[in-house]
Amino acid sequence: MDMEAFELNAEKRTAKGRAENRRLRREGRVPAIIYGGNGEPVMLTLEHNDLDHHLDNEAFFSHIIKIKIDGGATEEVVLRDLQRHPAKPFIEHADFLRIVAGEALRMSVPLHFVGEEECPGVADEDGVVQHNMNDIEIECLPRDLPEYIEVDCSKLHLHDSVHLSELVLPEGVQIVELMGDEEDQTDRTVVSVQVPRAAIELEAEEEAEAEAEAAAAEGEEGEAEDGESEGEDAGDAADEDEDK
Repeated sequence: MDMEAFELNAEKRTAKGRAENRRLRREGRVPAIIYGGNGEPVMLTLEHNDLDHHLDNEAFFSHIIKIKIDGGATEEVVLRDLQRHPAKPFIEHADFLRIVAGEALRMSVPLHFVGEEECPGVADEDGVVQHNMNDIEIECLPRDLPEYIEVDCSKLHLHDSVHLSELVLPEGVQIVELMGDEEDQTDRTVVSVQVPRAAIELEAEEEAEAEAEAAAAEGEEGEAEDGESEGEDAGDAADEDEDK
């Protein structure tokens, strides 16, 4: 997979605290930090609009990012955490993890589903594709970090599914949930083709109506039998009176 290069310009900061962070945000800056790897934590500020523009690209969340600090040294990092304002379109803080060449890292990467519309379960059997997962956590060396993992749905029939163990992974990439001893692994369902919910609900309604009609018919038969029984009893009584 060809991966687009992401670069950010940052400035070091020394002051910290809520008041300082509010001041930075008023100036259109985002407080950030780089940590991990073989270096000390570095507090930074980033230009808000520049960062926000990069966030529009899905790949930014699972890509190696180069941050140039004060126009000099460059750190290679991955985005680890992002805090947004709960009510306004503002980024409040960003955490970046420093990467080290030759040292494996764990990242969540998005899943890209292909072949959904032409799969037999949808095209011929009126099913719908159901996504059970939208991203997965992987482990790999920084140089092997993929932008996304592709999920091929083109051969799925109704009630078929794809599990984690069936995904085709780039070389050097492992799925965290499938690592370790077999009893510790979780081979989750990634995607499946199911009967549409509307069809299930319609079938349930039809079954309920059929059961109600059957119950009503049984009730009418019971009433008719009771009426016949009462008529026979009355006839028997009249015959007895005549005999007397």
